[in-house]
Amino acid sequence: MYPVALTAMNQTQTRRVRVALLFGGRSGEHPVSCATAGSILKAIDRERFEPVPVGITRDGRWTLASDDPAALRLADGQLPEVTGDGPEVLPPARAGSREWRVIGADGIVAPLGQIDVTFPLLHGPFGEDGTVQGLLELTDQRYVGAGVLASAAGLDKAYMKCLLQARGLPVQPYVIVEPGHWERDPQAAVQPALELGLPLFIKPCRAGSSLGISKVSEPAALVPAVEEARRHDPRVLIEKTAYGREIECAVLGSPAGQPPRTSLPSEIVVRGEHDFYDFDAKYLDATGADLRCPADLPSAVTAAIRAMAGEAFSALGGEGLSRVDFFYDSTAASPLVINEINTMPGFTPISQYPRMWMASGMSYADLISELIELARQRPVGLR
Repeated sequence: MYPVALTAMNQTQTRRVRVALLFGGRSGEHPVSCATAGSILKAIDRERFEPVPVGITRDGRWTLASDDPAALRLADGQLPEVTGDGPEVLPPARAGSREWRVIGADGIVAPLGQIDVTFPLLHGPFGEDGTVQGLLELTDQRYVGAGVLASAAGLDKAYMKCLLQARGLPVQPYVIVEPGHWERDPQAAVQPALELGLPLFIKPCRAGSSLGISKVSEPAALVPAVEEARRHDPRVLIEKTAYGREIECAVLGSPAGQPPRTSLPSEIVVRGEHDFYDFDAKYLDATGADLRCPADLPSAVTAAIRAMAGEAFSALGGEGLSRVDFFYDSTAASPLVINEINTMPGFTPISQYPRMWMASGMSYADLISELIELARQRPVGLR
């Protein structure tokens, strides 16, 4: 069923906090976003919160969706999708208003009611990159997660690395293939990357869930790998391969004036035929990876990872939540390297971000509640 607008009667009574869950979207991570929304619909504390699911179709239409979690389940290799069957949703058109509306099949505009907090569950471009955050900022909407700049820089691997390096945090050596250079001379555009040494990882600058990522061990494979990455983003990052254990750490914002909180780290061990933690290993192959939470690490290394994760979060101006990914090689001169920061990490109960908080003593439902309350406490506008 679809959520309904508040009536005049229940607007005057004590009511639950209304939370718009934005999911789906125009990026290649559309189904991952849908699965995240389904998990939150199932776990959210409905005594405190009233979820209002707003699905964004692949062509960018905002529609009122069913609040049945089963409709968004990721199971048996089937990827959920926003069908767009519900009425179209219109967010507020002026600053200070929290009244959302819907357009019925007959074209009549009707109230959806007041939304207190928006929870953008969008992954990738047109959602995780500051675009939706900017829309919400323009109309003074409270929302969960990073602001415009942190979202944009966190999704763009090139600018993310620049900000981390400026804070003195270690990252892998890399080069960027810009669209104009590639279009003029593909071979010349990739030549600097060969100086990093093979093997190399080729990644779209602004994509997640390992979409478009390739590992290249031969020079002849470099140009085709860049072409594959460019199917997802015209800007491409080529990175020297990092060796060691894949470690992740979850970061959670704190009330104003307090440092960010960090979880116990976890470890990803890739299994089977997967050369790295790709899309299939993450979402489609149940045996593709062994997720160990918490990671078995020396206490000093755990402390260093947590400190660096908090520092990375602060370097981007993070808010709400982030997941920071590391490589740990105990034999290297610099044992820890930051791979990337994700400002809207996977958020199903089996995703690493919630699992790390569960291992640190916070349940999935409580984590959802905490993020919503942080958004409610955060002022609108410049901060």
